[in-house]
Amino acid sequence: MNKGLWALSAAILLSNVALAQEGTVTVVTSFSKDVTDPIKAAFEAAHPGTTLEVQNKSTSSGVVYLEETRGNNQTDLFWASAPDAFVTLKDQGLLSTFKPTVEGIPETVGSYQVNDRDGYFFGFAASGYGMMWNERYLEANGIEAPAEWNDLAEAQYHDHVVIAAPSRSGTTHLTVETILQGEGWEEGWKLLKLIGGNFQQVTDRSFGVPEAVNSGQAGVGIVIDFFGFAARASGFPVDFAYPSVTTVVPANIGIVANAPNQAGAEAFVNFLLSEDGQLVLFDPAIQRLPINPAVYDRAPDGLPNPFKDPQFASMITFDGNVSSQRSAVVDSLFDQTVTFQLDNLSAAVAAIQAAQAAAEGKDMPEAKAMIEEAIGLVAGVPITEKDAVSAEILGAFEGGDTATARQSQLEQEWAAFAQKNYAEAKQKAEAALALLG
Repeated sequence: MNKGLWALSAAILLSNVALAQEGTVTVVTSFSKDVTDPIKAAFEAAHPGTTLEVQNKSTSSGVVYLEETRGNNQTDLFWASAPDAFVTLKDQGLLSTFKPTVEGIPETVGSYQVNDRDGYFFGFAASGYGMMWNERYLEANGIEAPAEWNDLAEAQYHDHVVIAAPSRSGTTHLTVETILQGEGWEEGWKLLKLIGGNFQQVTDRSFGVPEAVNSGQAGVGIVIDFFGFAARASGFPVDFAYPSVTTVVPANIGIVANAPNQAGAEAFVNFLLSEDGQLVLFDPAIQRLPINPAVYDRAPDGLPNPFKDPQFASMITFDGNVSSQRSAVVDSLFDQTVTFQLDNLSAAVAAIQAAQAAAEGKDMPEAKAMIEEAIGLVAGVPITEKDAVSAEILGAFEGGDTATARQSQLEQEWAAFAQKNYAEAKQKAEAALALLG
């Protein structure tokens, strides 16, 4: 080939690469392929020549990735359930503003603002938090279906509950925050610890929870609602319930600042909010609650409507700013006192449950006082709610994926606090059991 033809071929090749790149919309998302694949197929069918490139990362990893690639951004969209992650990205200047052209989107879902008031991110689906369970598993083990968070602290659920670590799952972080905001800091941690003592496992990713419940490996999973709805629609013997202390918030999408394909990103947001895009959410593998009320007349049986069903009106008001501000601290507290102390916590709670069963119907105030002391030790938190948002502690957690020396020190102190408390709680409960005969 002569130099002229070679140069022409090279130019054509480079031009084709450029066109292909212009037709690629890159999204970083925490959603699984079960969710993204049907939406990707529908979007590409509606926009011939455009490819949606999906990069799956956990919510926290996705936020860190955008922070680390800020200087050479190759991402067009960030797409996840956790609204506080979008607050963080907005505060760091990592999202750009946009005004979708789709009309008819409500201002609120439950008590929560659907879209960012400044136009940096947009709700595309409503998400609630609760419990899914395997009906065959519960029947085989003689366990009742739970209705409230408190139910999961009962002895019948010991070693039958599974959750994802909030440090690895944005949706679990929201569930933990919902309990803390709904019950209060001290009572919320008490409830989380007593439920935690019944955990069979703490998984690394959100997806591991419904997988364990669907397969019958565990009886109950603490999940975002669509995991339960999708499993039920797919034929698994499962059901889902919202407890009274929960919230409904929008799952969001936002355009990343300096997006390589701004036009493509805008097209995807508009498609996702349109009736065509919202109808894909009814796919049996997805089963999310659309944010566009116009499609609910075509919803499958059994899927609730957050704009009409009365249970959504009574859900708590969730403060995304509070959740975002203290997210790293709350997640670390959970890991150091629950995830990494699961064996110690489980042993302490099992001892308390045994003593409570023995004390039933007996007039033995000394033993019952010891049981209450044991519960208090399990429930203890090494820092106050005010401490969690103090400049000293928040500053210690500014290292991102790389822990600062002060963060490591705090985490060691929290772990030691939990280990000591759980050991003492177990001893107290066992002593109470001995008194009870």
